[in-house]
Amino acid sequence: MTQELLTPVQGIRRELQRIVRGYIVGEDQPQMRLPVHDDGWFGPDSVAWTIHTDWGTLIGGIESLLVQTLHPPTMAGVADHSDYKTDPFGRLNRTAQFIGTTIFGTADEAQQIVDVVRSIHDRVEGHTPAGQPYRANDSANLLWVHATEVDGFLRGVQRYGSSTITPAMADQYVAEMARVGEALGIDRAPRTVAELHATLDRYRPELHFGSQARETVRWLAFPPNSLAAQGPYAILFSAAVAMLPRWARRKLWIPPSLPPVNRLLIEPAAKSVVRTLDWIMLAEETA
Repeated sequence: MTQELLTPVQGIRRELQRIVRGYIVGEDQPQMRLPVHDDGWFGPDSVAWTIHTDWGTLIGGIESLLVQTLHPPTMAGVADHSDYKTDPFGRLNRTAQFIGTTIFGTADEAQQIVDVVRSIHDRVEGHTPAGQPYRANDSANLLWVHATEVDGFLRGVQRYGSSTITPAMADQYVAEMARVGEALGIDRAPRTVAELHATLDRYRPELHFGSQARETVRWLAFPPNSLAAQGPYAILFSAAVAMLPRWARRKLWIPPSLPPVNRLLIEPAAKSVVRTLDWIMLAEETA
């Protein structure tokens, strides 16, 4: 086989691809592949595939993490049982692997990784600082995490992504993702955007910006990124903050956003990062 000759631009592009993939899914993880034996739980015609091949989900994912900190049982479970401070990129890699496998893996692979996560959740229980008991596999706690993630991924792509998502597609995405949520143990996940918003609204009386949440938000704002990643991450984080709902900003003690700043500075910069990631990750693998 003839060795492929790369232009300098191709070489740089593939090196950047390797770095980005290692950052998101880990150096030892294989490149994300599409199903060989079956189309998994969704398939190429699904909205889930469209949304989760769009880098706007990175911004939506950060936004959902910010909102998740406001739920004391969820936050306590993360603070008490997670290694996000000592191994932040390991946690990111595992989360990316779970999302990638349930969305793009075969049906067997998706079910296997769900079973693994449920077995891990079985051991996650305790009490919040206020004494409220929590269990990670409790349907109400799972529903909060599911709803914030689906909402964040969807709005991140709608606002900053390269894909056009119509209202009908948005409803279909929420309905598709219900399969993942219910496989994890949710009694009933929302099926439409309206149901998704109603679900989030029901939790608002329970939300509180406690000490564990404040510590996590500070960490999310200034994680231990490499020097090269600090600039792009700062842009993505600013974009995530800009897309927070008003009620979430108030509870997180974040001042109201300035629309001109968002429109003229944050959104163009965030979209530029997303387009750059698209360009990098569309590079073909070396033969």
